[in-house]
Amino acid sequence: MARRASSSLHPGIIIGAIAAVVVAVVAGKSMLGKKTAGFGDVATLQMDELLQNGNSLRGNEYVVEGQIDEKLQWTTNRGQLVSVRVEAPGGDQFVGIEIPPEYNKLNIDTKQKYAFRVKFKQGGIPVATGINRR
Repeated sequence: MARRASSSLHPGIIIGAIAAVVVAVVAGKSMLGKKTAGFGDVATLQMDELLQNGNSLRGNEYVVEGQIDEKLQWTTNRGQLVSVRVEAPGGDQFVGIEIPPEYNKLNIDTKQKYAFRVKFKQGGIPVATGINRR
């Protein structure tokens, strides 16, 4: 009696399916790897406004994106103060941002890029109300 050929999947189809899954995973990771500021409902700070009169910005919220240039001060009960290098049309500018103690668990590193949601308090000092690493 003659035997029938089995009806298993062709090896080319299996290899093609595995390749498609790998491509989908790599594409998904690259899309998720590009972090956005996450503060889309807040305007980006214009450096010329800050330089003209920072006190006039008090009470307003903005997004400041830049690289941590230096950690200026840190205390456990008052938080920390960092200098952020912000790219501006006339050249890089520096902004001091106060980071409240509730963000002490974050590892804020120098030479790393961050997006800060800031609210200006009396005297035109920006205080972080949200922090995302870029």
